[in-house]
Amino acid sequence: MGKIYHELLTKWWQLLQSFPVEQTAAEDVFWQLVAAYSTPGRYYHTLEHIYHVLSAIKTLQNQAQDLPAIQFAAWFHDVVYDTQAQDNEQQSASYAVEILSWLQIPHSIIARVASLILGTKHHQVEPDDFDAQVFLDADLEILGSNPQRYHQYALSIRQEYLWMPNVEYVTGRKQVLHQFLHRDRIYLTNLMFHKFESSARQNLQAEIMRLEQISPANQS
Repeated sequence: MGKIYHELLTKWWQLLQSFPVEQTAAEDVFWQLVAAYSTPGRYYHTLEHIYHVLSAIKTLQNQAQDLPAIQFAAWFHDVVYDTQAQDNEQQSASYAVEILSWLQIPHSIIARVASLILGTKHHQVEPDDFDAQVFLDADLEILGSNPQRYHQYALSIRQEYLWMPNVEYVTGRKQVLHQFLHRDRIYLTNLMFHKFESSARQNLQAEIMRLEQISPANQS
């Protein structure tokens, strides 16, 4: 994790270098984010997830119109994460607005960041909203990863819902997976679509099959 800390801190400074942010304030916010993403009960929605989202954004940056807003959204989009709550996206967006305002980031960027974060609730986007397409594709990069990494992701998500009985979890999780499979496209940018669409659909189908193999006797 030490390497990720270092690389994320570098990315944080690179993002802020275009803004007149006081160094101590910037450092304080970075460590607040580290603390938030390191809270107990997180197994997937951790700093590692933020690292991968930022890396995916970098590969898509040529398609971005407001790259700093997308990057800020990546940092803040899961800062509030409670699997028993229904308003994580709203809470994370509000937190981002508060902190970025304190850092004196321009209001236009802050508004865009909030909008991007709120878009992760349903992962729906307007056809001409290229920044949202980049951000959402980066957030879903894991779906098209190699089968081993995807399987670990699926296990980590289950750990975040350990409070939920198997029968309830299986039903809800399958519903989410089928919603993605029923879309014309999981990935909205052409780069991610051509690179990951096929493997993502295979991964989702494989997880559904694993969920269906959970016997009724274990669903408690």
